[in-house]
Amino acid sequence: MMPIDQLLQQDRDLVWHPYSAIAADVPIFPVVSARGVRIKLADGRELIDGMSSWWSAIHGYNHPVINAALSRQMQSMAHVMFGGLTHAPAVQLATRLVDITPKALQTVFFVDSGSVAVEVALKMAIQYWYGKGLPQKTDS
Repeated sequence: MMPIDQLLQQDRDLVWHPYSAIAADVPIFPVVSARGVRIKLADGRELIDGMSSWWSAIHGYNHPVINAALSRQMQSMAHVMFGGLTHAPAVQLATRLVDITPKALQTVFFVDSGSVAVEVALKMAIQYWYGKGLPQKTDS
């Protein structure tokens, strides 16, 4: 494992963290492990994730069922881009999603982050108006 001082220096030199300016000198706390709602820092302190960050709000960190599923999936592939390709886990998930959503929702578009989701939603809205013959449409 990299020494903490070296890790922090490389972090300061190379990483732009969310919610901060690029050159901001904000405290960064190295994490060594996480389980449930608890995050253990390199200095031994333990935090409770009160922000419920991203998906950990539902499942917690280091959940054994999720870890096992990830491990099984990684034996065949960790990730495959979806442009012109497909795979059984994605089709199975799409089928489950269509089965539990209203009948009008029969197509699934997968994205891997919030920013990509917003980008795709904008593109879909533009494509919708082009399909309606109104490419100049920009408002309601």
